[in-house]
Amino acid sequence: MSSIAWLFPGQGAQVVGMGKALALGHPVAARTFEEANDALGFDLRTLCFDGPQETLDRTVNAQPALLATSIAALRAVTGERAFEPLGAAGHSLGEFTALVAAGALDFGAALRLVRRRGELMQAADESGGMAAVLGLDAAAVDRALAETGLVVANDNAPGQVVVSGPLASFADATARLKAAGAKRVIPLRVSGAFHSPAMRAVAPDLAAVLAATTFHPLHVPVVANVDAELHTEASDFRSLLERQVWSPVRWASVMRRLAGEGATLFVEFGAGTVLTGLAKRILPEARTANVSDPATLEEARNVV
Repeated sequence: MSSIAWLFPGQGAQVVGMGKALALGHPVAARTFEEANDALGFDLRTLCFDGPQETLDRTVNAQPALLATSIAALRAVTGERAFEPLGAAGHSLGEFTALVAAGALDFGAALRLVRRRGELMQAADESGGMAAVLGLDAAAVDRALAETGLVVANDNAPGQVVVSGPLASFADATARLKAAGAKRVIPLRVSGAFHSPAMRAVAPDLAAVLAATTFHPLHVPVVANVDAELHTEASDFRSLLERQVWSPVRWASVMRRLAGEGATLFVEFGAGTVLTGLAKRILPEARTANVSDPATLEEARNVV
């Protein structure tokens, strides 16, 4: 039985140049970006490879760009040497990528879905923002945020929590968090208060898009962000993905659930190493690998 879990990063991991080296060295990765361009009707490949960063960072662009880059990385591995994981998970936007990897969503349909999700999130509430809080656990952060209007958005790892809410309340919330013992409070490059009640306005339109999307049977179980449960029915994700946009991402619990299922090696596909870094904090004994370029692909092959 496999002891491998596949991981897929979320918004914030995007960087100009992502996927370029893989596409140059692996035809299957290059074809993935061509397929993405065709599905979306614009040149996503050039945006990923050459930027500019400011345009790539826009929510409406970052989400399909990250999904395409992760699937290109996955295909560069599985197109040449197949291996089945025991489960998959993705952080926020990455959950859509996990569903593509697990067979529930067609690649083109998923790209159009997250492009629309990005449009809705970008337009929902520009008066909100997010910040990373270092040095406190989620319970302590939640207590410190009482009456500020901010909420815990991501419980990423011990001592690494992301908060979300109105920008006007950030100064007060930051002071409260530091008084409670936070080492740092770092504003994030996002256009709204994601994974907070401010995103409830997105839910009806997102639900309509999800209802019109075809979900195929899962061939790999996926652990969901909102409940940290292992799901084997793709149809579950219509409601889970709608809830996810305004609910906290329980990433630490997601990782512990994968470990509880038997995962000992966590492989992150796509831009950056955020999730493998969090894995080491959540599960110190875990082995990790990432696939983002030809060098890391070869390194990953040696451990999978």
